[in-house]
Amino acid sequence: MTAITAHSRPVFRFAPSPNGYLHLGHAASALINRAMARRHGGRFLLRIEDIDLGRTRQSFVDAIYEDLAWLGLEWEEPILQQSSRLDAYEKAAGRLSELGLLYPCFASRAEINEAAVRMKSGLDPDGARIYPGLHRDLPADVASGRIAAGESFAMRLKMARAVQLLGEKAGAVLSFDEIDCEDGPRSVSLDPLRWGDVVLQRKDVPTSYHLAVVVDDAYQAVTHVVRGQDLQPATAIHRLLQELLGYPAPVYHHHGLVRDALGRKLSKSDASTSLRSLREAGWSPADVIEKLGLEDLH
Repeated sequence: MTAITAHSRPVFRFAPSPNGYLHLGHAASALINRAMARRHGGRFLLRIEDIDLGRTRQSFVDAIYEDLAWLGLEWEEPILQQSSRLDAYEKAAGRLSELGLLYPCFASRAEINEAAVRMKSGLDPDGARIYPGLHRDLPADVASGRIAAGESFAMRLKMARAVQLLGEKAGAVLSFDEIDCEDGPRSVSLDPLRWGDVVLQRKDVPTSYHLAVVVDDAYQAVTHVVRGQDLQPATAIHRLLQELLGYPAPVYHHHGLVRDALGRKLSKSDASTSLRSLREAGWSPADVIEKLGLEDLH
C-alpha cells in the first residue's frame, strides 16, 4: 500500500457517489468535513465513489464539482475516482482470498431472500436479512466448474473465519475511536459478526463499497473519516478489513442526518432538496448553512 503523498497533517475526505444530485445531507457532510479539517489543521480531499457503473453519470460528477464549488469548498487535486482503481481492489481481494476468507456465491437476490426467510435468518444492522450461507461450503471443484461454465457470482467474506483469524485481537468485536466536533475520542465497540458474510466483490464489478472505501482510505492516508450516523454500524466491517489487510485505523466522526418533514433520511430521488434545485430557487450558500444549523462550524 502506497499513499499518494506523505503528509503528517490530518487527512479528511468527502466521498459522494455520482448516481444523483447532491442534497442538503451531502452539503452537511461536506461542510462538517471541511470545518473539522480546518480545526485540526488538516487536508480536505474529494473522492468520487463511482463503482456503481450502471448508475454513474458524468453529468452527476460534473454537478458534484459545481455544487461543492458553489458552497465555497475547495479540495486538493488530483481527485480520486474509484472507477480507475479496480485493479487495486482486486489485489486487496486477492490477499483476502489467499487467507482463505473469500468464496463465490452464485445465488440470485430472490434465492438468497427465499432461503433467508425459510431458514429464519436474523437481520443485519441495516435491517436486511443476514445471508444464510448458501454456497459457503460449496466444494472448490464444484465452484470452479460453475465459474468455468460462465455463471455470474459475487465474492463473500467468511465473516466468522475472519474474526477467528484475528483471534484475541478482535474477539467477537472490533473497536474504533469516535470523536465529536469538540472533544477527544471515545472507544466504540461493534460486532462484525452481526453483518454475516458480506459481499466484497459484486457480480458486476470486482469490489463493493466496503472493500473500496477501506482500500482508498488507506491509499489516501485518510486519518479522519467523517460521515453520517447511518454508516456507523458498517464501521465494524471496515475495521475488520483494515486489520486483515494491515491498514492503519482512522478515527471516526458520525454526524447526525438531515431528515425530511416525516423524519426520513434525505434521498437523491427527492429533487426538492437537491442543491441544484435550491440554488435555482434563489438560495445562497449562507441559506444552506443556516438551514443546516452549521453557522458555528462555518
